[in-house]
Amino acid sequence: MRQEFCERSDLNLRQKEVWKIAKSEGLVQVDRLAERLNVSAQTIRRDLNQLTRARLLQRIHGGAITCDSVVNLGYGARKLLAAEGKERIAEKAAELIPNDCSLFINIGTTTEQVAVELTHRHEGLLVVTNNLNVLNIVVQNDQIEAFIAGGQIRPQDGGIVGNAAADFVSQFRVDFAIIGASSIDEEGIVTDFDWREVRVAQTMIRHAREVILVADANKFKRKAPIFLCELTEIDHFITDTGVPDKFMRHANSHDVMVHVCN
Repeated sequence: MRQEFCERSDLNLRQKEVWKIAKSEGLVQVDRLAERLNVSAQTIRRDLNQLTRARLLQRIHGGAITCDSVVNLGYGARKLLAAEGKERIAEKAAELIPNDCSLFINIGTTTEQVAVELTHRHEGLLVVTNNLNVLNIVVQNDQIEAFIAGGQIRPQDGGIVGNAAADFVSQFRVDFAIIGASSIDEEGIVTDFDWREVRVAQTMIRHAREVILVADANKFKRKAPIFLCELTEIDHFITDTGVPDKFMRHANSHDVMVHVCN
């Protein structure tokens, strides 16, 4: 892959250097690259656009991330990726959640945005989570009662994972589970990268009356290796743009409500 890349004639030396930096760091930002390479921000934007056309990078607001589909992105990169779409997804999810109910919220930048919307709009909620970021959001609303799972803390994103967290979650039976994931295929198989995280999410799904999967459309382009659930276990799927036709047919055949928040 590296040798093939270095022989490409459609990229100049600076663009190859930008790609090497992105490959090393996972996320690059326009202003920092411009300063580092001593060129204008406009030049860097053109370079990023060229690398995007070459399918080596994916543009995000203010920069770009790598397109390696088998490596989980860092928390900072995931926060920036499809940020506006995640806000629309979260607004729709909040519409589906009434006041005075109970819910699980698992690990993920999209589920964290759902927590923000619920904190602003709702009261009388009981929230059980294995996400320290979600906990820090919902405690800002004194009308929300919050429980945090115990277990191993994943330092890169504040997720609490493992058997202890799953055992804690299993003590509850809630109205809704708000679930995020790293990858979805056209057959309706939902997957993730960390089996310890997956075990907790699967427990949430089993112990919720309704399951809401929240994921931006980029998740159809990525591949994660660990099975989380099938589409048949989901009641609502909320995304930010169009979904593959094959996935939609599966959703319709299993009575899954798909919400596309363009």
